Amino acid sequence: PTEMPRIIAGGFLEGRGDQVQDRLFVRTVVMDDGRTPLAMVIVDTCMMPQDLMDEAKRLVTEACGLPTEQIMISATHTHSAPAAMGCLGTRLDAAYAATLPPKIAESILLARSRLEPARIGWATIDDWQHTHNRRWVRHPDRMIVDPFGQATGRAHMHPGHESPDIIGPSGPVDPELSILSVQTRAGTPLAVIANYGQHYYGAPAISADYFGLFAKYVADLLGQPGDGNGPFVCAMSQGTSGDLATMDYGGPAQPRDMQRYAEGVARFAEQALQSIQYRDHAELAVVEKRLPLRYRVPDRERLEWARPIAAQIENDVPKSLPEVYAREAMILHERQATEIKLQAIRIGDLTIATLPNEVYALTGLKLKASSPAKEHFNIELANGAEGYIPPPEQHVLGGYTTWPARTAGLEVDAEPKIVETLLTALEEVTCQSRRPMLDQHGMYARAVLAMKPTDYWRLNEAEGQQARNAVVDRATATLTPGFAWYLPGVGSGSGVGAETELQTSAFSGPLQINRAVHLAEGQVETALDELGASFSITVWLWLGERSGARQRRGTLVSLPDGSQLIAEQFDDHQVELDYAGKRSERIYQADQWNFATLVREGSETRVYLNGSLEPVIRNQADQPTTNKANGRLKFGTQLLGKIDELAVWNR
Repeated sequence: PTEMPRIIAGGFLEGRGDQVQDRLFVRTVVMDDGRTPLAMVIVDTCMMPQDLMDEAKRLVTEACGLPTEQIMISATHTHSAPAAMGCLGTRLDAAYAATLPPKIAESILLARSRLEPARIGWATIDDWQHTHNRRWVRHPDRMIVDPFGQATGRAHMHPGHESPDIIGPSGPVDPELSILSVQTRAGTPLAVIANYGQHYYGAPAISADYFGLFAKYVADLLGQPGDGNGPFVCAMSQGTSGDLATMDYGGPAQPRDMQRYAEGVARFAEQALQSIQYRDHAELAVVEKRLPLRYRVPDRERLEWARPIAAQIENDVPKSLPEVYAREAMILHERQATEIKLQAIRIGDLTIATLPNEVYALTGLKLKASSPAKEHFNIELANGAEGYIPPPEQHVLGGYTTWPARTAGLEVDAEPKIVETLLTALEEVTCQSRRPMLDQHGMYARAVLAMKPTDYWRLNEAEGQQARNAVVDRATATLTPGFAWYLPGVGSGSGVGAETELQTSAFSGPLQINRAVHLAEGQVETALDELGASFSITVWLWLGERSGARQRRGTLVSLPDGSQLIAEQFDDHQVELDYAGKRSERIYQADQWNFATLVREGSETRVYLNGSLEPVIRNQADQPTTNKANGRLKFGTQLLGKIDELAVWNR
């Protein structure tokens, strides 16, 4: 922008910017395989509505005939740019927004005019250092109060480093940095499009944030002038980062330096670039889908709350969270429904999915695992801006990314509908079937199955409310609301602090990270056949980060006869087990994975811990107990933590 001040987007309340820290750009790469032209556009802005992007596409189509469905326009998501879209407490900067469509069109047409014979390649590298989960599960007595006055936030963003209020992250991280590189036939760099799931860094307005600095550092590393803004073009597109950020809240706060951060990510990109094998031709294809969705509109009670608050807003500028969300409720009430654009792009053997949303990392991991192509990445805030789309189970956990507004207003089932629509589009664009997300059994899992359990739930799921049974033809287990899928499981690391980088392990196969479910007041339960007088049950458990240690009790295993194995954590972060009033010693730490085995043999019940040959609890009943057929076996009732690898034997 050349005129100041500007309205700045990205916060709950409206911001102002009166100085350009670094210039904002539209960066475009146009490709053509001789049959299908494709424009990929990344704009230094927080987000843009669909109608703004559609206007830019219309201008291009009128000028050169490039079909609108073969144009992808996305936002970097810098929180330090003028407001190209009104949301929350920020008004639209209408004068600035009006300049964007012609600038975007100009960039596309300029890139198209510079087409030349080229070669192309792509690669990925895991960068665990620079992105972390920002949304953590909180203790029940530390839930966040939402703008409507209710304590609904079991999970919320930015809890603070090593906070005493938290238990653990509410979702996984996608560490993959993807690189698409174009060179002249002689090997001179023409363009790099990177993709990484990290929300933004945080820069004073007006700024492209770390996205612009990344482009500069990649250009420097490749010996190209122009800071990545031409003639060599470099752009960082936004991955699925709705619940990710730079901060590792499981460890102490680190000094913040955006330049050092951007250079660090660029160094990983340099490693990926060095591994690319270029090809002279790659077939291009695009499939665009439109998906109608409804908003989570306010009910009568919410409208009665919102109307008087919205009516008192002065000059259309909310000054508090209740005012922000009261106005948002009125807007959703007026809109009711929308239609979004989703794209599946194929470049040779690479696929790209685009979403007009702020997407959780788990959603991106689902798409990557299920795409028909082995190389795949996702670009969010593309071709529109319809806010956060939490997976359905995350809506139960609440927090900012679920509060109904233009920034998080779509129906609860929007995420699975979007994933399904994109996978269908990916099948069409590749002419191949999607890949199923199946468990790979490592040595541990194979050993358990070799011992012929009656049931074995590995808890590696990524969606739904059912846990698959690894024993063929046996029943699934059901999760009651209040849980999060796909957290790091036993053997693979914690995902935070010293164990940020997850590893494969003996639990899952050589190409899979073991996963677990985090229970946040939910539980796992199943109907069982008659257990009889003798049986064994095993479970792995993890009860929270050390900073959040406090005294609390939860049921690890609840048997159909009503007896329970209890886990109790203390303020010193140690845990002891309790069965029928018989207690173990406090002999293990809550932030470590521990392995409990409950054995009943006639009238005696024994509990073993971490492979001990001697039981840590031995209880003798007056007479043998037989569990009734079709009883319920439950795991994790009020436990608050992760459980994994649940197995049952009828001996």
